[in-house]
Amino acid sequence: MNKINTLFANTQDEKILSLYFCAGSPTLDGTADVILAMQRRGIAMIEVGIPFSDPLADGPVIQSAATQALKNGMTLNKLFSQLKAIKDQVEIPLVLMGYLNPILHYGFEAFCQSCVEAGVSGAIIPDLPFDDYLNVVKPIADRYDLRIIMLITPETSDERIRFIDEHTDGFIYMVSSAAITGAQQSFDDAKQAYFRRINAMNLRNPRMIGFGISNAQTLKAAQDNAAGAIIGSTFVSLLNAVQGDAEAALSALFDQLQK
Repeated sequence: MNKINTLFANTQDEKILSLYFCAGSPTLDGTADVILAMQRRGIAMIEVGIPFSDPLADGPVIQSAATQALKNGMTLNKLFSQLKAIKDQVEIPLVLMGYLNPILHYGFEAFCQSCVEAGVSGAIIPDLPFDDYLNVVKPIADRYDLRIIMLITPETSDERIRFIDEHTDGFIYMVSSAAITGAQQSFDDAKQAYFRRINAMNLRNPRMIGFGISNAQTLKAAQDNAAGAIIGSTFVSLLNAVQGDAEAALSALFDQLQK
């Protein structure tokens, strides 16, 4: 069974915390250390960013991390090599998050095969058109038991959300706002109404809320309205501030999430 499905099946009464970081930033060889530190500290699922030169959905923090990773020499080949080296030590789901261009350049079937060889359970491709997902990507990903995670936003219609729910597996990435990534101090009434609207739809797939989670208030709002929360920019900033010391960054994050 895919690790993503196993995670959600086994934690139905708990709230999942997933963290994102960009592979190759702030150091080229820090990927393994960050992943293993997260696992030791109880993070349930990890999103590993594939650096790209034009990350349209990302705010300045993650854009800067991607730029640094590319300058450091991070590539998909290097990332898969790093992940393969720790495959037997990683028990939690790994999800790659990246844009379509480098994945297509690598070759999608080759990408899926490398994901399996490296212990990756899923991928998030924000700029993947849904029609291309259904007709081209999904049949290949299904052969490799790889989950392709789709995103929804406050602007996504109920009809579209139900269609996504019907044709995907794993979880749905529920973007808190139709904006780029970045920390927020609170979720306003419009975002709270969006959370309630999606809750009322009783979707088949579990949902994870991401974008803007940076403190106790936003974390609680996300966890109250979904299976769990995804934190990206806040952790990337903390990791950069301590020059890639994952243990120190995680300690700082957990402190911040109490405030």
